[in-house]
Amino acid sequence: MVDSYPILTLVPPLLAIGLVVATRKVLLSLGLGVVSAALLIEGFSPWGTVKQVVGAFTDLFWLDGALNTTKVYILIFTLMLGVITAFIMMSGGTRAFADWAQERIKTRRGATMLPAALGVAIFVDDYFNALAVGQVSRPVTDTHRVSRAKLAYMVDSTSAPVAVLVPFSSWGAFILGLIGTEVAASSLETSDVGAFMQAAGANYYAFAALLLVGVVATMSLDLGPMRTEERRAIMEGQPFDGSEEIPGQLAEDLPVHRPGAKLALIMPFVLLVVGVFAGIAWTGQRSAGSWSVVDILAETDVTFALIVGGVLGLLAAIYYYVRDTSENPKFGMSTFGRAWVEGVKSMLPAVSILILAWMLGALIEALGTGDYLGGLIEGSSISPSWLVPIVFLLAAAMAFATGTSWGSFGLLIPLVGGIINSLDAPELLLPAMGAVLAGAVSGDHASPISDTTILSATGAGCNVITHVTTQLPYVITAVFSATLGYVTVALVGSVALGAGVTLLVAGVIAFVAFLVWGPSVADSEMPDRTSQPA
Repeated sequence: MVDSYPILTLVPPLLAIGLVVATRKVLLSLGLGVVSAALLIEGFSPWGTVKQVVGAFTDLFWLDGALNTTKVYILIFTLMLGVITAFIMMSGGTRAFADWAQERIKTRRGATMLPAALGVAIFVDDYFNALAVGQVSRPVTDTHRVSRAKLAYMVDSTSAPVAVLVPFSSWGAFILGLIGTEVAASSLETSDVGAFMQAAGANYYAFAALLLVGVVATMSLDLGPMRTEERRAIMEGQPFDGSEEIPGQLAEDLPVHRPGAKLALIMPFVLLVVGVFAGIAWTGQRSAGSWSVVDILAETDVTFALIVGGVLGLLAAIYYYVRDTSENPKFGMSTFGRAWVEGVKSMLPAVSILILAWMLGALIEALGTGDYLGGLIEGSSISPSWLVPIVFLLAAAMAFATGTSWGSFGLLIPLVGGIINSLDAPELLLPAMGAVLAGAVSGDHASPISDTTILSATGAGCNVITHVTTQLPYVITAVFSATLGYVTVALVGSVALGAGVTLLVAGVIAFVAFLVWGPSVADSEMPDRTSQPA
């Protein structure tokens, strides 16, 4: 059936995404998407469908006769973060760090800028960024009544958009390999890193997204549903809707040692960061046999590095827990065990969503959704210059439907590169590569089935669908601005002018929106002082 009607390959992702938005039941929606994809692959054979679903699940853990470390290590790291957070909270580190930070970060603007700054600084990997930045920033943003939705937006919009612009990141290493192959097949005379930087210069969505992050952090630009979330956080001191399922949220009755030490929070995350960087360097150097940064990042095992950092962070969290609570009669072996149990439980919703999202992604790939969308380019007869805005929108659609930007990179960069090289239009090659990168990141940002969307919400302690709906107006603004930028490239052939148009349009939209709507809460309505949320 799919062979005769390839458009049916769009049904599973659109079904899952539509149900997620309509029902806000993520697990049910993803599950139905998984089943529908399996049904189409097997031509509605019941037994074949069961085998496809079971196979997609088992492949997450055991693939090609070996442990699927890429997926398993991410799940383990996610669970470890939950346990680390539980030990930090119970030892009093979260409360002590919030008190310490409140003395130094005295405004909501400062609290909002903290995750933005950390997100830009920790550019090495988007998974690590998504989980770590939210966990570190949450005590500060909660204290200053910044909504979890805004925290999740800050985390998500400074992870992939930064990582995709930097050649010395896990994203950069992957993209370098793809772009380098296409450049080698063209008449361009540039190095792989030079080609990457030129393609990054045409990644208009990343520029627009980071500009909007800066505007949101400094001017409190709250669009659409974000206004509701921010108003509740400010007026009620409640950073999230208590009726929603919040991944990464610990039980409220966990015992907390007082007074705690701020180092009980700082040191576990410092060692976690150090461990991840050390793991990246070690695994990359061993595989590449070189100390070149580009070679290390091209060959590193980021997920193993996450485990190295997670173990160091966990050991530090346990050390401070034992040190600070050893003489407190409320804490003993039972509370020590409960920290493990509650930490794992807090992350189970995120782990469940990740597993189903990965299963859906694998079945969508087997179904050929990406191939169908990619084939739309090959079958077109448009002017070569207009490929740039078209591949941007196509990459956005593909990443939105499949929930993976890397999958879109892997399919579209060789496809688009081959088309442009066959047309002998080398001046369009790197702008088109930048458009693919931009579109894939934008679609990933908007997709509720994206793993980085799920992890950003988890790290920030925000409901996944709340994160998606509150981030969407900013994504749409950046996509619209970037589209006009790529149309400029198609019309006049200037990448620099296209970047200027993108930033100008995004800035004007943000400025006009702020003039029309203003902040979520007027200065006259502001509470007299910040206080710890209830």
